[in-house]
Amino acid sequence: MFLTDRGAGRWARRRLTRLGYAPAHRAVYRLEHLPGSEVTAGGKARALSRLVRAGVQVPKGFVVLPRAFDGDDLSTSAAASLTNELARFPVGQRFAVRSSALAEDSAAASFAGAYETVLDVPAGQVAAAVATVRESRAAYRVSTYSAATGSASGELAVVVQAMVDAEQAGVLFTVEPLTGDLGTMTGTVVEGLGEGVVSGEQTGTPFTIRRPSGEFDGPDALRPFAARLHREAHRIEGSFDGVAQDLEWAVADGRLWILQARPVTTLNAWNPRTAERNDSLAGTCLWSATNLSEANPEAQTPLTISLARYQQANGGPSMALRGREMAGSIGGRPYANLTVQITARRGRAGKLEPREAYRALAGWWGDLPADVPVPLVPMTGEDWATVGPSLLASLLRMGWTRLRLPAFLRGHRARCAELTARIEASNTPGELRQLWQGELLAFGIASFWAVIAAGSESPARLETELRERLGAEDAAALMSNMSGLVGALESLGPADGLQEVLAGRLSRQDYLDRFGHRGVNETELAWPRPADDPGWLDRMLARAGDGADITVRRQQQHDAFEAALARVVIRDARLAARVRRRLVRAASQAALRESVRSEGVRTTGVVRRFALRAGGVLGIGEDVFLLTIEELLAALDGDRSTLGLLDLRRETYQRYRELPPLPGIICGRFDPFAWAAEPHRRADAYVAGGPADVLPAGDADVVVGHPGSLGRVEGLVRRLDRFEDADQLRPGEVLVTHLTNIGWTPLFPRAGAVVTDLGAPLSHAAIVARELGVPAVVGCGDATVRLQTGDRVEVDGAAGRVRILARVSA
Repeated sequence: MFLTDRGAGRWARRRLTRLGYAPAHRAVYRLEHLPGSEVTAGGKARALSRLVRAGVQVPKGFVVLPRAFDGDDLSTSAAASLTNELARFPVGQRFAVRSSALAEDSAAASFAGAYETVLDVPAGQVAAAVATVRESRAAYRVSTYSAATGSASGELAVVVQAMVDAEQAGVLFTVEPLTGDLGTMTGTVVEGLGEGVVSGEQTGTPFTIRRPSGEFDGPDALRPFAARLHREAHRIEGSFDGVAQDLEWAVADGRLWILQARPVTTLNAWNPRTAERNDSLAGTCLWSATNLSEANPEAQTPLTISLARYQQANGGPSMALRGREMAGSIGGRPYANLTVQITARRGRAGKLEPREAYRALAGWWGDLPADVPVPLVPMTGEDWATVGPSLLASLLRMGWTRLRLPAFLRGHRARCAELTARIEASNTPGELRQLWQGELLAFGIASFWAVIAAGSESPARLETELRERLGAEDAAALMSNMSGLVGALESLGPADGLQEVLAGRLSRQDYLDRFGHRGVNETELAWPRPADDPGWLDRMLARAGDGADITVRRQQQHDAFEAALARVVIRDARLAARVRRRLVRAASQAALRESVRSEGVRTTGVVRRFALRAGGVLGIGEDVFLLTIEELLAALDGDRSTLGLLDLRRETYQRYRELPPLPGIICGRFDPFAWAAEPHRRADAYVAGGPADVLPAGDADVVVGHPGSLGRVEGLVRRLDRFEDADQLRPGEVLVTHLTNIGWTPLFPRAGAVVTDLGAPLSHAAIVARELGVPAVVGCGDATVRLQTGDRVEVDGAAGRVRILARVSA
């Protein structure tokens, strides 16, 4: 069959309509045709349109956009469109007419009950009902709610849908809204229409549905529909990238209808005005700050927090389950989402117990206190089938990236220098925007992939095996000579380099080129790079002269290694050969990981240069770091509306900077300011709903952590709460601090021992202390709370114990 040009045009229009396309700038859209970019449709209409496109059973309807109105009256053309849409419905059809304001049903504000809703409307009265809803935007309750939540309501569209003559109706939260329990859906059901439940006029009968099992606990009348409600609610949440949903639903003639979906406002992790992100609020998960906080121990700026998420959304490394990424932000600090990692480790079969699955991750994140629960992401078989290809693609990309790491290292420093020069030569917003989109974004994402791909659990697994087979002392000695097996580790570079400069074997400029990008807060974009401080190297050289000779210390570690290996040879020569081969392999992996991480930090410095240049071009200077990356790019494109929030952002950021170090482990909803105000707060871990001040049982005079580095030493404690006080550390004192990173490395030769709150076998303190022969106990959780400057202690690095011999207060 051949079509005329006119017939082909009609066929194409019908085909595009079925696919969801519709001409832009209409005043009235059917829900299935509403363009995704049509923000004026408001939160409710856009959510309904998304549900329709996802195949969810939603009552047929359309949305009347703000452009359809002249004040509160429909324009002539819009009134005609309304009449045409109503004609599509059966004769006698009655309608529900509801509001859809710009900020309504958003993550920050629901505006539930604030606007008028008109139900059971005959076709002839829909226009009047539309006007009633439209006029309610001026209601006092709307302005009051808007002021209370800090959310401007914005323009108002109106949704018109076929009325469902409900036999049962109600609401359902896909996540328990008060506790954030991901495994529990809670709801309320009433007979007939559910509007009374939504408005709060009716209480209804409560019910719960467990997931992923679908186990139902509630009234018998709802039981025949419970499995369907569970399945649809879980699927809808997935279509909104795992964001917890507050659903309105109804049952009529044996069919389940979804009337509305909006984010659960109590589980909102993001405040767009203050740029505060607290991912613990989005649902109960288990979080760890170990390792991630090493490179960024202070409060992060909005630009830094947003960058990783932006990169992940644009092709960066992501292994998200139901929209939940493997890392997040709490209290301005980076945290790893262990719930996601443990769920992924268990896989679809889920045969491993959660704590058993976690043991494979303990090298990165340390041991879990026994009283901390392990929540999981509720995954169905359909979820695993959906996420499987993307996880496989990530693993393949990681393997490909791992093969190319040597090439990455060879050319990276020169590429950073080249991009920095081009940034400095960019003089307009357009030039900077083009450079970002054309090269910087891809460059940053490639570095992100390299850092993730370079990670390896092999050294931690090997140490665990050696401890079980050879004992703690020999295992610690064998793991303390990585640099002796494969050459200097990057984490030792700053300390080694200072000795080289003092000996005249390395120039000052070469030292700055190699290590001037590293330091105590190196992954924070707002943190000035040490190389930019003219006096930094002189201060570091002065400190380096106070410590023990690194060469001597490393020779002692080499001798201890050879002695331990000789003991293994006596027991079993073939075992000793296998152990040595595995140690060389583990050392090579550790060296590669540290080199790649160093160059990843160099990339951060390039992005910092871009931000500073953009701040200069925009006239906001270093306030640029108070913007998110999306806001910064929008400002370069000409949208500078968020610049008016900078004063509020600056005040908010300062509040986070004043917080004390946060718990290393967090489970559930966490308010950092409420926790900080508690005088007897627990420092090692926080469990929502649990006692705030209960410490693990044990000897009051013993601080327990992870074995970090072999050795036993007695000395006086020097507790340092920040690196700026480093000059207070005297030779031979026991350094006690929340965490260490590469910026602290030059202090290690001066310390008699090192004790940290955060840490694990693969953390900075453990790696550097081993190589330098400094006894260390890491990951104690509460060492800085229980130990004070002047306390006399005995540090047993191999056992992971610190015994208090005499307290300074006594």
